[in-house]
Amino acid sequence: MIRALSVAVLLLALGLAGTALASATMSPATPLDHFLDGLISLRTHFSQVVVDGSGKSLERGTGTLLVRRPGRFRWEYQPSDAGTRLLVADGVNLWFYDRELQQATVKPAAAALTATPVVLLSGSMADVRAAFELADGGTHGSLAWVQVTPRSETADFARAELGFRGGTLAKLVIHDRLGQTSTLEFSDSARNAGIEESELRFQPPAGVDLIGTAQPLP
Repeated sequence: MIRALSVAVLLLALGLAGTALASATMSPATPLDHFLDGLISLRTHFSQVVVDGSGKSLERGTGTLLVRRPGRFRWEYQPSDAGTRLLVADGVNLWFYDRELQQATVKPAAAALTATPVVLLSGSMADVRAAFELADGGTHGSLAWVQVTPRSETADFARAELGFRGGTLAKLVIHDRLGQTSTLEFSDSARNAGIEESELRFQPPAGVDLIGTAQPLP
């Protein structure tokens, strides 16, 4: 587990599991289905608050998220009391870079992450429904909610809720298996925004401690 980043960043990561289940793909459409319809890329800002089981604040921060479907993203996060953390999925490798520690870790993307919520943004609807159970969460707080439960018992989180406003993703609430809750609020979202190839790649800076071996990109 990579510091507090595992609470939200690794839960907003890349992998998916299995093939579509016929019974799942036949379930009623949710606001998430409508959001993913025609989605190629996404550029958005976010704020994040992490609390423990008693509601005590553990961490706050802000950052940016870029997604290009299928399966590529860049997550840059600045906690209020620590150095910037960067997570990049380039389609082959998953990179994590902690500027404060001057340390970079790389793993094969497919092996590093399974049944985690970025499939909700980067995968096909069949992949989403194969990895997660989706349920209409109703409307409250001016948002239309979708409840998400991973089908795998080994998933990194217990459940999550996505809130949409006018067809735009506005909030993501993630409940991990340790009783912590991460709440992300999105703003200034640009649907199908242009994303440069260089933004979805990572080259460790000179002098950084590198853990792991990167696989060559196609």
